[in-house]
Amino acid sequence: MESGWLDFEKPIIELEQKIEDLRAFADKEHLEFTDELRKLEAKASTMKDEIYANLSRWQRVQIARHPRRPYTLDYVSRLFTDFTEVHGDRLYRDDHAIVTGLAVFEGRPVVIVGHQKGRNTRENLDRNFGMPHPEGYRKAIRVMRLAEKFHNPIIAFIDTPGAYPGIGAEERGQGEAIARNIRDMAALRVPILVIVIGEGGSGGALALAVGDEILMLENAIYSVISPEGCAAILWKDQAKAEAAAEAMRITAPDLAALEIVTKIVAEPLGGAHRNFDAIAETLRGEIRASLERLVPLPLGELVERRHAMFRRMGVFAEE
Repeated sequence: MESGWLDFEKPIIELEQKIEDLRAFADKEHLEFTDELRKLEAKASTMKDEIYANLSRWQRVQIARHPRRPYTLDYVSRLFTDFTEVHGDRLYRDDHAIVTGLAVFEGRPVVIVGHQKGRNTRENLDRNFGMPHPEGYRKAIRVMRLAEKFHNPIIAFIDTPGAYPGIGAEERGQGEAIARNIRDMAALRVPILVIVIGEGGSGGALALAVGDEILMLENAIYSVISPEGCAAILWKDQAKAEAAAEAMRITAPDLAALEIVTKIVAEPLGGAHRNFDAIAETLRGEIRASLERLVPLPLGELVERRHAMFRRMGVFAEE
């Protein structure tokens, strides 16, 4: 990776550098290269369209993991007002890998839950690289129960490699915490909108992802295991992660076709990290539309629809 660019974007980097060099040379020597520059810029535009329109599954994995991709708090600061973070699970500690809080979306009180990664080494250590401990999930469900009490819709942002698999996390009941969240979210009598914004890793993601509608960003991924983990199990070789990603069908188009997610949300050309404000405004419209559909529904019908949606997942017919 160079200056935020991924390896498969190298042809774009080289062509854009050539354009910049030619423009600088023309300015320095007072020469006219307008036609040449126009042709090169058109070529660069076409190249971008072709590369990003034909991304492999592994390339989408790379974009989903991009360190400059917007995280939960980046969306919170752009989409919501009056955000008040809620801390702690009232049992053990506050897990910074999950953020929760109360906010206002276009005049409507809502509750926010979401995974949070860090931008640098210090932040990643504080956020545990977006991998929650059980107290993070217990904090999340505590705040979601507040949402039910005060009849506020829940908006969940999903972006985690998975739940933290450390000994301490297992000793404090990681599996139980995830299972309890899944069970309780399925029964919450309040609209739940889930948005997969980056990595949707295994049960660590699903513990916040039981909702009435599940939106997924165009270059996000959502899977039962990471491609590296799958490759290590099937082939005893993590180097085969690319082949695993192709076989697992973990991208937004795959999951929309399987009816695991409700809708794919288009990203700016090259990925959400290229323009935070643009993707936030796109999500604003999607959140508004989802809440307009979900909020008027009778609560009993809302829960029944949620149950039916998850029961349909995994159903298949043999020919």
